[in-house]
Amino acid sequence: MKLIAFGLLLLGYIQYFATPDSEVIALYEIRTMLNDSRGVLNGWNNNQVSPCYFPSISCNQDQKVISITLSSSGLSGFLSPSIGKLLYLQQLLLNDNNITGGIPQELGNLSSLTTLKLGGNSLNGSIPDSLGRLSKLQNLDMSKNLLIGNIPTSLSNLSSLNDINLADNNLSGEIPKRLLQVSHYSYIGNHLNCGQHLISCEGNNINTGGSNNSKLKVVASIGGAVTLLVIIVLFLLWWQRMRHRPEIYVDVPGQHDHNLEFGQIKRFSLRELQIATNNFSEQNVLGKGGFGKVYKGVLSGPHGRKVAVKRLFEVEKPEGEIAFLREVELISIAVHKNILRLIGFCTTTKERLLVYPYMENLSVASRLRDIKLNEPALDWPTRVRIALGAARGLEYLHEHCNPKIIHRDVKAANVLLDGNFEAVVGDFGLAKMIDRERNTVTTGVRGTMGHIAPEYLKTGRPSVKTDIFGYGVMLLEIVTGERAVFPEFSEGDSEIMLNDQVKRLVQGGRLTDIVDHNLDTAYDLQQLEKMIQIALLCTHVEPHLRPAMSEVVQMLEGNVVPAEQWEEWQVAELARRHQHEMNQQRRLFSFSEESLNIQEAIQLSSGR
Repeated sequence: MKLIAFGLLLLGYIQYFATPDSEVIALYEIRTMLNDSRGVLNGWNNNQVSPCYFPSISCNQDQKVISITLSSSGLSGFLSPSIGKLLYLQQLLLNDNNITGGIPQELGNLSSLTTLKLGGNSLNGSIPDSLGRLSKLQNLDMSKNLLIGNIPTSLSNLSSLNDINLADNNLSGEIPKRLLQVSHYSYIGNHLNCGQHLISCEGNNINTGGSNNSKLKVVASIGGAVTLLVIIVLFLLWWQRMRHRPEIYVDVPGQHDHNLEFGQIKRFSLRELQIATNNFSEQNVLGKGGFGKVYKGVLSGPHGRKVAVKRLFEVEKPEGEIAFLREVELISIAVHKNILRLIGFCTTTKERLLVYPYMENLSVASRLRDIKLNEPALDWPTRVRIALGAARGLEYLHEHCNPKIIHRDVKAANVLLDGNFEAVVGDFGLAKMIDRERNTVTTGVRGTMGHIAPEYLKTGRPSVKTDIFGYGVMLLEIVTGERAVFPEFSEGDSEIMLNDQVKRLVQGGRLTDIVDHNLDTAYDLQQLEKMIQIALLCTHVEPHLRPAMSEVVQMLEGNVVPAEQWEEWQVAELARRHQHEMNQQRRLFSFSEESLNIQEAIQLSSGR
């Protein structure tokens, strides 16, 4: 009975906690078996609700993963069998890395796959015969690996295949006849033959012409050498003339700027930003988000201004372009002391870059949880000031911008701190503008687990109220120093929401147990109580009962929470808990009654 009760209790909790998408879990499992020396998979976390905003991932309209693009990404380790769980995958590009181990049989489950590129790795073992089930496969590249054995005859079933490259492995035996009839193929660098005549297969490009070809090669070589010599001389002459001229910054050829014009925002040349960031050196990386990586930079000039340069991923894809245009437009509209100001941007056919002021004290999250040696923790007055500054920034976005703006990913990591520890709300990569006639927009769920409002998870419709929920969770992060979701060690390997943990402590009268241990006792108890009350009001399960950000600002400025609002919250929370317990008891009783009926039926049956 204890086991049954525990199972029912677990089912009840599932209603209140969102579980990650199955494709999110599969991608996370793939990441755990790969060694990521460059950090290209840092965004592949299992606490996300959708994989469609992971770096190097593309999805279809149904939010299913259809493409993984990780060519030349410095990956090593093993390819997880979990790759076979991405049933809608059409393109898998893992070529030119250093992945080892065998090729998973589970690749044969990807019935929609059209392109599979695993060349230039250190894969070993044999080619799985399950690949013969990939009926839509058009392009197969497994060249430059350590593969052995025969080419599976099942590959003859790939009727759509028009390009296959198995060169430079250690394969042996005969090549299936069908694979010698595709449009493009290469099997060189193996121990293969073309059938009964044992003719070495060097690909399907046959050279003819004998001595004529040799003569043409000699003439071509001489002509090439002369051309190269002329180019070198011209380059030396040009360099001699240009070496003493002052440096002039110009954009790369083919720049395309979409005619973006936003007042005082500067359009930088790509060369300026390359120099500022030391050619986007990995040593200058400040962080990485769903759409891009952020670099620290120093602009040329007498003042040497420090900047943060956000370099967007996959700019040739629609979502990368949309992200760029959205951020430039939104941030140029939003001008406020507590809103991250855009300095400028750069756009070319292959690059989209945004330039912001450099925030000396990074983010609230880093100052709460990534404290360096001999670096002081945020004191209580600073935390109160940060909470108020972030509230004012969100109030501006919600109530004073035209059109209004929903942030959609309010959390401590997205609130930055300048040199004076003033809060600056940043990262509008997930933001959406609100039409004047509406107060919500319809879109896919985006954000971070633990900060997402329950109604947003259910409906996929964000609103200012979902931002207010995220702010309430962030307020609890500021008070506790904890993450929004953290391990519950007393319950094994499970996780608990910070919001629920704080409720438990408040209802148990253990208010001081909530405070960040780095503060010791250096905090105002009355302010602590009010901030926790404000946070819990903001995370009210009913969206319409959450205060507006202007009300939150008034509460923080006056250090007063209206008594009636707090009493309403307590009554609603008590009713919610009572209803939850009743539902649990009802399920348990129903299950027990059904079990007794089954047991009685078994006894009657055995009596016959």
